[in-house]
Amino acid sequence: MAENTLLREFDTPYGTIPFDKIDNSQYEEAIDAGIAKSLQGIEVICNQRSMPDFDNTIVALERNGKELERTLAVFFNLLSADSDDEMMEISLRVSPKLSDYSTSIALNERLWQRIKDVYDNRAKFNLTTEQEMLLQTTYDSFALNGANLQGDDREKYRALSAELSELTTRFGQNVLKELNTYEIWLGKDDLAGLPDDIVAQAAADAKEKGRDGEYLFTLQQPTYMAFLKYSDRADLREKFYRLYNSRNTKGEYSNVENMKRIAELRRQIANLLGSETFAEHHLKRTMAETPANVYDLLNRLRDAYMPALHREMDEIARYASEIEGHTVTIKPWDYSYYANKLKNAKYSYDEEELRPYFPLDNVINGVFGLATKLYGITFTPNDSIQVYHPDVKAYEVRNPDGSLVGILYTDFFPRASKRPGAWMTSFREQYVDADGVNVRPLVSIVMNFTKPTPEKPSLLTPYEVETFLHEFGHALHGLLANANYASLSGTNVYHDFVELPSQFNENYLTEKEFLDGFARHYLTGEAIPQHLVDKLIRSSQFGAAYSCIRQLGFGYTDMAWHDTKQPINDAVALERSATEQVKVFEPIDDMIFSPTFSHIFAGGYAAGYYGYKWAEVLDADAFAKFKENGIFDRKTADEFRNNILTRGGTDHPAKLYRQFRGQDPTIDALLIRDGIKEAPEVKAKIDKD
Repeated sequence: MAENTLLREFDTPYGTIPFDKIDNSQYEEAIDAGIAKSLQGIEVICNQRSMPDFDNTIVALERNGKELERTLAVFFNLLSADSDDEMMEISLRVSPKLSDYSTSIALNERLWQRIKDVYDNRAKFNLTTEQEMLLQTTYDSFALNGANLQGDDREKYRALSAELSELTTRFGQNVLKELNTYEIWLGKDDLAGLPDDIVAQAAADAKEKGRDGEYLFTLQQPTYMAFLKYSDRADLREKFYRLYNSRNTKGEYSNVENMKRIAELRRQIANLLGSETFAEHHLKRTMAETPANVYDLLNRLRDAYMPALHREMDEIARYASEIEGHTVTIKPWDYSYYANKLKNAKYSYDEEELRPYFPLDNVINGVFGLATKLYGITFTPNDSIQVYHPDVKAYEVRNPDGSLVGILYTDFFPRASKRPGAWMTSFREQYVDADGVNVRPLVSIVMNFTKPTPEKPSLLTPYEVETFLHEFGHALHGLLANANYASLSGTNVYHDFVELPSQFNENYLTEKEFLDGFARHYLTGEAIPQHLVDKLIRSSQFGAAYSCIRQLGFGYTDMAWHDTKQPINDAVALERSATEQVKVFEPIDDMIFSPTFSHIFAGGYAAGYYGYKWAEVLDADAFAKFKENGIFDRKTADEFRNNILTRGGTDHPAKLYRQFRGQDPTIDALLIRDGIKEAPEVKAKIDKD
């Protein structure tokens, strides 16, 4: 074991991960050793003769298991970003062990009694706000995970948790494995309407497989979205759509039975713990607090946006009928195609027209520069820091006084070993150790942008720039953290609060003052022209209702899976019923999206997907303060940093938000931003005129 790199502190710059010294053979051994050592630490806590207090119980538990956390951070981050079949097999083997380990701690009666003793006597410990949050979080994590269970119920909980862990792992793996099976071979006559970049990439991928002169397309998200948006071939758009939206519904990688069982396991666990539904159980530790409050938000947004959606869809159908010369009924595979053409016609705007002004290197400078303007931090590449793939870069992030903020890893391009989508994660959270040292975080942002070709650099669409801004917002939440305890640091906040910093950052995409700082043509160096900036701003509200209603559909579906009091037998019927009130298109056969809904079945968003819209209300309301004071106003930025970004989960998010904003949020700023409601000053002018 002495030769296993994961079993000792990393002797590297800033304690970064020595990826070149880690291989698959080390993971399971290190996980087993980490579990054993952590359980020994639990025994030490439980066997103390001294009376339970905050330090010897709550803080001791918080600091226990660091070796295991170090290994799991490496393994599970790479399982998403750079995995192989062997890692997937390892994950299936270790998931039951980890579930059993977590359950054994949650159901440790002696440990629970010490925690409960501290909690019941908390008034005498004179705790700070952050210490109170750590105590409350620790108490709730045990109480909501079975600590109060007795006898057979404890064993039932353990068995249900182990099965749930295995199935959620398998669900995520099935999504990735099936996605990687799709190869769509097209000829030269099939490419009408597609951008040169997409065609060049398809040609390069085909050539790599020895089929020069052909074109290889996959269902990776950038390719799929571009094909539906630009291909003039309705038959091929339909083919891509049906393939993409039928994934994981049948065959070897079907998730249909998996997701029904996952939902049932969660319901049974919630019942054991005293709640009628999993949603009721889960929402106790959120800003929303109850399913009723979630439905209230979804319903208010539904009522505000559905009339606008009908207007949007009618306008697209009329436009499509005009250009085609006959009545067109918009199908789901037609929406992106005709919506893009209508946007271009209304605003002389085409996303591809802007792509040359967003070469990735410039965007990196612009997005990093935003943090420099707002918070004074800088980003410097450090090639001496090991990375896990040649595409990855590592940056030192520093404050104006030179002190280290943290290390940021960036990983931008798709590959077979990476799951689709975009995300931020941490290889190490920020915390203050037992010696009083502020241990700075190791943060990673992972995306799937259009890859460069021999002829062109990676050129991003405005949507991809927005994605970058989003994940970078999460990264700042992790990097700027300044908590005492890792479990309250950075993004370790309530699920319906975690998207605020990321979605807040997206607001800058349509701000001319921001774009002028970095958006330059990759060939001429010309700054993005004013008329293109104006087009981007004018078109930012285009399709806002469709986008919102689509998200509400995901939110309602999530709640349908997790706010049920009965087992779910028919996945198709459930999804149809959940989305009926926000239906945009008529259902197609038995096609549903739930079998690929990794956010709720393999991620942390079960009964929590509404959080994206919840946070969107917050981010629009928060950015309204910047609009009032100046989008780069340092005083406002300092208030956002000090009350939101640095505080993590050290206080209740509603309190933190009020401290920053001076008021509770309303949906008004979101409705105004999306063009659903007029700004008061605009309405006043119209009324006057």
